[in-house]
Amino acid sequence: MKVIIPLAGKGTRLRPHTYTVPKPMLKVAGKPVMDYVLEDVRKLGNVDEVIYITGHLKETVEKHALKEFSDFKSTFIEQKVQDGTAGAVALAKEHINGPVLIIFVDTIFDADLSLLKTSIDDGIIWTKEVEDYQRFGVVVTDALGHMTKIVEKPTTPISKRANIGLYYIRNWKLLFEGIEHTLKQPANKGEYYLTDAFQYMIDHGAKIQVLDVAGWYDAGKLDTLLDTNRVMLEKGRARHPAGLTDCTIIEPVYIEDGVRLTGSTLGPNVSISAGSTVTESKVRDSIIGGDSRVVNCELANSMIGDRVTLEHVRGAVTIGDDAEVHGVS
Repeated sequence: MKVIIPLAGKGTRLRPHTYTVPKPMLKVAGKPVMDYVLEDVRKLGNVDEVIYITGHLKETVEKHALKEFSDFKSTFIEQKVQDGTAGAVALAKEHINGPVLIIFVDTIFDADLSLLKTSIDDGIIWTKEVEDYQRFGVVVTDALGHMTKIVEKPTTPISKRANIGLYYIRNWKLLFEGIEHTLKQPANKGEYYLTDAFQYMIDHGAKIQVLDVAGWYDAGKLDTLLDTNRVMLEKGRARHPAGLTDCTIIEPVYIEDGVRLTGSTLGPNVSISAGSTVTESKVRDSIIGGDSRVVNCELANSMIGDRVTLEHVRGAVTIGDDAEVHGVS
């Protein structure tokens, strides 16, 4: 089996952080979002090749993937024109000659991927029931649990099962036939959606099973990324060095070795990368990157990049890499 991972987007909802860091490499609980996904893929044990559809800051993604996931055969294809998800997957066509797993890595999921090894359907699409269904593409099923249609951002509650961007396609030939058909149609607000290719498959007799994931954690915008950081800490990613003194820790937190804490209270739900210092401050529900300096601050619901200096700041802030903010003492 091969895996396609589209990650060409610019991550505009997470600026300024994504000016310097690809969205899939932003960290929650000390680990890049894409690593959570690829570690699940690694557990499958039958992956022949991972095909990354790159774009924004592609060299950074390539370097990271080759270093951290060198056990996979990796292929990198640049999506030079951001024409949508169908366009992204279409770029991998010449590399696909069998079943394929397609994963969009701006979310983290709890899903049993081993089920695809025994699937006899044309494919599987994973979903999660949500209340704010108008924000998502939602999936409608028949009585046997197969998809009948997928509707982008419905205005009526036709379904609350949101498409989460995780798909297994066994009938790969029909998938690429559907993508080719989709790319010949007029663009929808300038984009071509992979979901339209899935609808083509259904309309041509395919059986695509719909399965709900146990958990789905969005990392596509600041508030949801911070909430996902909290969830990952609660689910076992929390840690901090032994022997911390002159500070108060309110669990759960993720504090790497090499972080210096003086006269500060950290937590709950705080992640801090190596090399940073926090002095005479209170920090909760926040992420602080590496080699940053926080002095006499009270922060909540904040995201601080690498190599940042922050002094005498109160409240919720988001600051990208290599910045300085000096408040009033």
